[in-house]
Order: sequence, then C-alpha cells, then structure tokens
Amino acid sequence: MKDGILLIDKPAHMTSFGVVARVRRVLSQQQGKKVKVGHTGTLDPFATGLMILVIGKECKNAGNYSKMDKVYQATIRLGQTSTTGDIEGEIADVSGKIPTVDEVKLALIKFTGEITQRPPIYSAIKIDGQRAYDLARAGKTVEMPERQVTIYSLELIDYLYPEIIVKTNVSSGTYIRTLAEDIGKKLETGAYCTQLRRISIADWQVDQAKSLSDMGIID
Repeated sequence: MKDGILLIDKPAHMTSFGVVARVRRVLSQQQGKKVKVGHTGTLDPFATGLMILVIGKECKNAGNYSKMDKVYQATIRLGQTSTTGDIEGEIADVSGKIPTVDEVKLALIKFTGEITQRPPIYSAIKIDGQRAYDLARAGKTVEMPERQVTIYSLELIDYLYPEIIVKTNVSSGTYIRTLAEDIGKKLETGAYCTQLRRISIADWQVDQAKSLSDMGIID
C-alpha cells in the first residue's frame, strides 16, 4: 500500500514498536524501497487489539488519530497487585476478601465519568525528556503527574472471583492498568490487569484489522 492508514490487530507479547518495525520491513520489501511507517498510540506488550498505523505521507497526520476515544475489554484480577499493573510485573498477594457482585458494580460506577488518574511509572510518558519506564527500570524515583480522563462507560461483562471482565469506552490518555489498580483499591482487595484488548478507536473496529500473519509476518 502507499500513503494512508493500516489497521493491525496486535498480538500479545510484542511491543507496538515491534509491530511497526515488522510492517515497515514487509511494505519496504513489497515496494522495493524504504517505506515510512508510524503508529498513532502504543499498546502495552501484553495487550492485543487495534492499532492504527500511518503509512508514507500520512505519518505527518499521526497526531490526528492519537487523541480519539477508545474501547477496551479487560480482565482484572482481584486479591493481588503487580509492580507494573499487568502480568509482566512482580505479583504480590494483598487480600483474600471476596467482594460481592453488587460491591463490584458499585465500584465500577464510582469510576464512570470524568476522573483523575496517575499514570503508571512503567509507561511511555516522557518525564524531563526521558521515557518513564526507562527511569523506573534504572531504579530512579519517578513522580507521575495526575491527569483528567473520561470514562464514558464501564460495563461489567462477567465476574467469577478473582477475575472481573469489563468493557470500557474511554477518552484518549486513559490507562486501563491504572483503572484496574484503582478499582482494586476501591474494593480493598488490590488488583491488576491480566488481559487487555483494544476493540475500537473512534469508528474503526478491530474486526476490520489485519493480523500480522495476514501480511505474511510469522514472528
């Protein structure tokens, strides 16, 4: 393809930069020249789902896509916390408390609307010109600034302790890992995100996206 966008269904255990690099390699091979490829917002390595890649001259418009609302489905594990807020961190037991369904639903309501979040230190946000996750991995103290985000909807899909499955429509800049942790704090159980899938970005849906295998990318 030439200039434009490409919808990709990102697999788990791959960085967003890894996806971009693989797609760039394939498109460059197909066109016989180096093709410029960029992303419009990262997904955590453990997460799957929709990424909008910008190709060629469309790269200059990447910012137009990054501020769009998004829909995710997430699995949240209660009773434990993770240093990264997901399965890649160090897991610690917190509580054996088993919230009722009504308690879970009430907690979710508390996080619907405009809320304040403090993004995770293991994130791509830049602090004084450096990625927060680089500072965290170097053992440096990182003070993440709070931000206002909007949770348009937060629906309980299933609850079988210790796992909650939710579907949520959020504004750009919302961290689902942080949302999971905050839900755990509200329930006094601790929590972290074990699975995360981006279902849509604005009107683009993940079922419209290509997998990497569709593009002939095996690894």
